[in-house]
Amino acid sequence: MSDFYFIGDSQLPSFVKKHTVKKVIQIILVLGILPKIVHSQNYQPVIEPCPCLMKIDNRLVAKCGNLIVPENRQKQKGNQVKIPFVFVRKPNQDSTQNIILNTTGGPGYATITIGDSVRFNSERLAFGGFLFFDQRGTKNAKPCLDCEGIDEAIKISYRKNQSKDSLVGLAATKCRKKFEQMGIDLSAYNTIESAADINDLRKVLGIQSLTLFGLSYSGGLMLTVAQNHPEGVKSLMLLSPLPSFVNYEEHALFNHNEAINKIFEGIEADSIQNKLYPNLRKGFRDYFTAISDKKFTINYWEKGSADSIKIVYSKNELLDAIFDRMNNNGITLVPAIIHDLIIGKHENHIKNVLDSKFSNNDGLSYGMRLSVYCTEQIAYSNIQLVKKQDEVLPWLAGYPFNNVNHYLCECWKVKPLPKSIKSANYLKIPAIISGGEFDPWTPPFYNTLIKRTMPNAQILMIKNRAHIAGFGPAGTTFLTDFMTNPYQKLVSKNENVVVE
Repeated sequence: MSDFYFIGDSQLPSFVKKHTVKKVIQIILVLGILPKIVHSQNYQPVIEPCPCLMKIDNRLVAKCGNLIVPENRQKQKGNQVKIPFVFVRKPNQDSTQNIILNTTGGPGYATITIGDSVRFNSERLAFGGFLFFDQRGTKNAKPCLDCEGIDEAIKISYRKNQSKDSLVGLAATKCRKKFEQMGIDLSAYNTIESAADINDLRKVLGIQSLTLFGLSYSGGLMLTVAQNHPEGVKSLMLLSPLPSFVNYEEHALFNHNEAINKIFEGIEADSIQNKLYPNLRKGFRDYFTAISDKKFTINYWEKGSADSIKIVYSKNELLDAIFDRMNNNGITLVPAIIHDLIIGKHENHIKNVLDSKFSNNDGLSYGMRLSVYCTEQIAYSNIQLVKKQDEVLPWLAGYPFNNVNHYLCECWKVKPLPKSIKSANYLKIPAIISGGEFDPWTPPFYNTLIKRTMPNAQILMIKNRAHIAGFGPAGTTFLTDFMTNPYQKLVSKNENVVVE
């Protein structure tokens, strides 16, 4: 029990106080009583100054460095991690108040883009100082959990028509063993530790008022920060958040189906589109159900190769051709793509998909992605429910909606996070939550779940947009209104934005 302490015995039932620690534990296990326990902090977060990884306008005040904290806060005398940050503000902006902290989604991507710049008149500085913070295990952090063999395993699977999961699994296993030999605790690269990293950075920088800005995965991370470390958190700005408490895998195909149904609804309600693509919903479902076990081939020229190779592809790559375009730039192309695929015009669309498969995903630290998904999503996803989606949605059956799955997590071998990570976030702090109606990954439904236990949250549902929809079309002032008074009810005068 040396790593834990009770916060005041007044929080314990009176009959518990009469017993020894051993007896208390027995009572807890029998009756399900769970007194509040926290890890004692016997370490001091440290900042190590370093050159800025971004180009900063010389009129701005900048502080750049690495946050140094334990890799595993339950083993505070063990390994340390170094996580870079860039803190910028105008000279007249307070360094302790109204700071926005941003960390990117993924998980597995770096927030700080080396060589990117921050201008004096940057929109990021409109409300106060801005703090870019990477996540542990990503590209700029030490250690970085890159897995070099993953991209090559995917390419080999296509070149030789072999099982992608098997080859990627072998590469992931090799990667895990390499990190284990280096003494890295892969189970420590998770949302709870990252949330504690953000709180430690806030404390060591002396920030008293912080707005947390997260997108996709990091939206859920910011909710965890606010839940576990509410001190100093003023408000939340969340773009298409993936809350940790949902079991994503169990309804990921439903998310995809819901998004594509929105497209079909739009076509059916538009006389011109409906005439151009009649019965597209039925055609899509019938075609993709019928080809579930069918294989196709294409002659493909890999970049830099003098000869083509014959590649076998399936329904999965055809669905990639659709869902890869369900973003804010490509959403209008989706009806034409579906129509092409149904009538057998695969070639150009499949080449685009293969170009993506054969490119190197240099920005992704795959090991960090595996650790996060395996510790909090896959660990709590019921594989039978995951498969049940195939029965209900045969046109999407078998589609690999994520590049992390149960098989790969068996190869990665990390420990699940405490079950508390799957509890909804009960928070009073104000939040603005944005979602796009065509988002196949983090649907507006997730925003509704988040808001249900956050009475001061407000939702922006952005029409005609997908993942990372923004905080409203050009000319709208939702974000400014929220940052000015986060408790005031937002009002939409734009037909493309619904405020909930």
